[in-house]
Amino acid sequence: MKVLLVEDEDKIAGAVKRGLELKGYAVDTVADGDTGLSYALDPDYDVIILDRMLPGNLDGLDIARKARAEGQKAPILILTARASVDDKVEGLNAGADDYLVKPFSFSELVARIQALLRRPPVPNDTVLKYADLTLDPTHYEVTRSGKPIKLSSKEFSLLEYFMRHADQILTKETIINHIWNEDAIVMPNTVEVYIGYLRSKIDRPFSGSKPALIKTVRGFGYKLSSR
Repeated sequence: MKVLLVEDEDKIAGAVKRGLELKGYAVDTVADGDTGLSYALDPDYDVIILDRMLPGNLDGLDIARKARAEGQKAPILILTARASVDDKVEGLNAGADDYLVKPFSFSELVARIQALLRRPPVPNDTVLKYADLTLDPTHYEVTRSGKPIKLSSKEFSLLEYFMRHADQILTKETIINHIWNEDAIVMPNTVEVYIGYLRSKIDRPFSGSKPALIKTVRGFGYKLSSR
């Protein structure tokens, strides 16, 4: 899952970025409102986290309003030190989906992100299921036919992305944009390598009794399909 963090406090931005990346998220960070808006309009983000007070011409609420007006559908979470009810109402009315007051617990931030990702169109069930494959994003567990499968954090993120977009063709470019942050140097063959890693863990061990789930669509990309 790909996260945009617009936060001008370097210590907070660095700590959140490192923590979320350890959880398997790809995180881009921006430190001012004007640049934040240009990033927030990108449809590739799965969650957008906005500090309310930002340097530049726009604050977090301005970004939320303008992003929603331009059709951005990703969940938006506002981070702020302003804790009054009126402030929270203003944030939610600006287009935010959630509001977290500083100082905050990192574990609560992660829980709120996961809750936002479970909202429709994603089924509200915490565990993602496709055919005989299950993925629990809260406990970082994967099983197929009831058998546990150990994945690296990047493999887990890739499989989660496939399961949230099951039966859809995903190009290499789309996968790179969602799984790696913009600072990462990722070549198209890197995607092929990670697809190979996933196949070796969720398809090949079950090849005698179960169909392969990760399919190559020649000339287009890949998709998770039981057909």
